[in-house]
Amino acid sequence: MLERKTFRDRAGSKARALPTGTVTFLFTDIQGSTRLWETQPDAMRAALARHDALLGRAISATDGHIFKRGGDSFCAVFRRAPDALSAALAAQRALNDEPWPSGAPIKVRMALHSGVAQLRDGDYFGAPLNRVARLMAAAHGGQTLLSNAVHDHCKDALPSDVRLKPLGVHTLKGVPEPTTVFQLCHPDLQGSFPPLTGSAIDNTQSIAVLPFVNLSRDEENEYFADGLAEELLNVLARIPGLRVAARSSAFTFKGKGASVADVGSTLNVATVLEGTVRKAGNRMRISVQLVKVADGFDIWSARYDRTLEDIFAVQDDIAQCVVKELRSTLLGEAMDAHAVTQVTAQIAAAVKGRTTDAEAHRLDLQARHFISRHTRDDTAKGIAYLERALERDPEFALAWVELSGAYTNQVGQGWIAPAEGLELARQAVARAVGLEPDLAEAHAQIGWIRMTYDWDWRGAEVSYGRALELAPGNGFVLRRAGWLAANFGRLDEAIRLHTRAIEQDPLSASTYHSLAMALDAAGRLDEAEHAYRKVLELSPQRGAAHAVLALNLLAQGRDDEALEEGLREPERWARLWALAIVHHARGCTAEADAALAELIAKDADGAACNIAQVHGARREIELAFEWLERAYAQRDAGLSEMKSQPLLRSLHADVRWAAFLRRMGLAD
Repeated sequence: MLERKTFRDRAGSKARALPTGTVTFLFTDIQGSTRLWETQPDAMRAALARHDALLGRAISATDGHIFKRGGDSFCAVFRRAPDALSAALAAQRALNDEPWPSGAPIKVRMALHSGVAQLRDGDYFGAPLNRVARLMAAAHGGQTLLSNAVHDHCKDALPSDVRLKPLGVHTLKGVPEPTTVFQLCHPDLQGSFPPLTGSAIDNTQSIAVLPFVNLSRDEENEYFADGLAEELLNVLARIPGLRVAARSSAFTFKGKGASVADVGSTLNVATVLEGTVRKAGNRMRISVQLVKVADGFDIWSARYDRTLEDIFAVQDDIAQCVVKELRSTLLGEAMDAHAVTQVTAQIAAAVKGRTTDAEAHRLDLQARHFISRHTRDDTAKGIAYLERALERDPEFALAWVELSGAYTNQVGQGWIAPAEGLELARQAVARAVGLEPDLAEAHAQIGWIRMTYDWDWRGAEVSYGRALELAPGNGFVLRRAGWLAANFGRLDEAIRLHTRAIEQDPLSASTYHSLAMALDAAGRLDEAEHAYRKVLELSPQRGAAHAVLALNLLAQGRDDEALEEGLREPERWARLWALAIVHHARGCTAEADAALAELIAKDADGAACNIAQVHGARREIELAFEWLERAYAQRDAGLSEMKSQPLLRSLHADVRWAAFLRRMGLAD
């Protein structure tokens, strides 16, 4: 039961009752007001009076209480989060429609957060106040930010045309755990803003390692420059407390000439490490610069003229210098003997699993270069290089993990027989764990095999749990763990994991796709749509991206848009899958049946689960179960997501559904 207390104003008379218990705070502030008062004082006097009236009206209309004012800032409290959201929406729309005096355009930043705070003498105290204040400070003028707590209270009771756009996970100063941030969106309001920045965002311990520029005359040495940067990225990512942008995001800037400011803003990092490599025979020259995003100046730079045998010493020196400079320059820590020893120990722990053989290291870099191309021939070349590296150094644990991953990639693409490929993959990763029991990458690879191919869900959960324990900030591991949570039907957990992964890897289409699927399954269709569109923005030709967006739009009742998206899908099987469902929902039976017939004729061996989903969406229950049985016999990987798959919900009432879940090991 929500308590209510009263407070007395300065004159001692009884005032309005303020709520206690779990409440929602709305904080507001005019962006750039100091400058406006300095340059346009008369216009600001008129504008501020109107601003106060509009905000006061919006807050009081939804049972809100203004408990504090400070200059042009408002602090309001609400008993219910939906009321606070409605007040913020009404205020922003009114502010947006207002014809402001010339020279004083008012843009207000707002933030909403729910929590339990202490009420004393008409004012509130406690952690929720700090969090909402930090959240507001991170916003831009005209933008309204919400914490995950407000989102959860409001997601099922949103006003018409409102959607809550996920902005990722951010670390707020003074807040110990990361905060999932959403933006209030409405057609009447500005929708696009720069990334969240400012003094409220604590990104001081963050870095992006850009691909190093190859200055060698031999273009084939490109693999060496990329590999060196990736090696440094991987080492730094294992340093406790340091947030490192994932490779898939950092390497998107390769060859684009982006400024440090652009990189920092896009990846939400405070520093950027960039460099050049010139390699000739056994000699190499490496130049590196650690640049502060805020002002573009170098924090530290160095040049190394060495032989290839010195590569490990060079990498360790660069990593140690980067960590020391981040802590001394950005955090003001004293780098005394104890601190230096601590950093040295952290680097030593971070490089576990690598080789000490320079030639094995070079072969491994070449292997990664080919495997990253994701083609049949290049993957085979990469495996050959890994085998040569392991011949030179059989104790190269990370190479064993990479070899296992290459084998599972071959299996997943149908380039090698599953029985053969999986046995090789298991043997390779077992060697890695035997050499380095605490290698996060090895436990993540075991989790992938258990989840995708063995359907050993509990074993996969143990493996991913261990991987996250060892590498809590690894975006790749977070995404894979999110898939597993979604397979279990734990959708809120899956969404949190995927959102954390996006913080590490904000330019990853795969991570946004995983988030979108979890949001879709949770019924948060508008948020899922935003994530699907982000996938297409990052990877316009990604297979099945238009198809899943089409089905999302169909679920929202936007049939015409769904058909347009389905027809845009470039991947044949995905286009047929979506059109068989969309046409049927639109009452175009002939077109739907034709699409389904073609899907069955051309893709029955690889899309049995998708065919079952078509029948499920069309409420053809018997046919859906027939195709689920075929998918089970084929060990179709799509069955792993059946528990949370919206297209199969028509089967849930049938007794065969629970029995099938038990066979899959997914029953509650």
